[in-house]
Amino acid sequence: MEDSRKLLRRSVYSFLQNYQFFTSIAAVLAFPYAISVLLSQTVLPSSSLFSSAFDHFRALFDAAGFPISSKFFSILIQKLSQTVVSSIYSLPFSLTFLLISKACVIQALNQQKPSLEPSFSSIMSLFNPLLVTHVCNSFVFVSVNATVFFLLFFAFNCLQGFGFFFSPNWIMWVSVFGAFLYSIAIAKAIIICNLASVLSGMERKGGFMAILKAWVLIQGRSATALLVALPFNMGMAGIEALFQYRIVGGYHSRERLGGWVVVEGMFVAYLYSVFVVLDAIVNTMFFKSYRMGYGMCLERKRCVCCWMDVGEKEGEGGWPPLEGL
Repeated sequence: MEDSRKLLRRSVYSFLQNYQFFTSIAAVLAFPYAISVLLSQTVLPSSSLFSSAFDHFRALFDAAGFPISSKFFSILIQKLSQTVVSSIYSLPFSLTFLLISKACVIQALNQQKPSLEPSFSSIMSLFNPLLVTHVCNSFVFVSVNATVFFLLFFAFNCLQGFGFFFSPNWIMWVSVFGAFLYSIAIAKAIIICNLASVLSGMERKGGFMAILKAWVLIQGRSATALLVALPFNMGMAGIEALFQYRIVGGYHSRERLGGWVVVEGMFVAYLYSVFVVLDAIVNTMFFKSYRMGYGMCLERKRCVCCWMDVGEKEGEGGWPPLEGL
């Protein structure tokens, strides 16, 4: 299994090796999804759906006994509402353009000659497994959020039972622990779901079985998977902030949408789609690296078994010389 630096270098090399295909086909296919994500975050403040989701989450957390007046839970409720509403707005594009773009990347890196462009039929043959896995990934994210919130609910009720509920220090420490636990759980869920998508495309079998295989795959390799995925996810977060600053901020300051603002917005959205492609490439290379390392491990075990069989056939209580293997 390669370390994170080698995987990143190999991923960038694969991107540059097929630069024309990834930037002209895969990135263009991801472009509508990128626009939907960036624009959905722009219309959130004035969205009635966001206000409704925020009120429902606030009432739910209040009924569960969480101190919603604390800064941590205020930010958590707001970010959770933004994530849910943004996902709803971009759902049609994530189920079509995003999955087809990922299929392009997986098929391009999985074929015998990566320099050749994959055919349209081979790309579309991956769509159904990716779609099924994408839907199952949504249930995984809901389950992870529900599990973390249940643990927080249990912790705060224990504090209330021991009489520490109204202590600001205890609330602060439990909130810090909750933020840490939530971040780790979500990060691991993202890694598992991304690898499950790649695995379903490679094996053409989607669903919860692909997610289970991805979970087994990263056991003992979570740090490597996180370090590999972190740069491109941070890059996408930075592009989202750039869009808010340059496009949305420029529109509010001038109170009009000029031609150059539209062009700049399209360029930022295209840059976001390129990072989506890079993220798919690095996940695919991570899976291929694991599969190659697993194959070498099986080959070594096979050689050892053959060596032991030869020693047993000798019947002299000794092993054959290693030089002959």
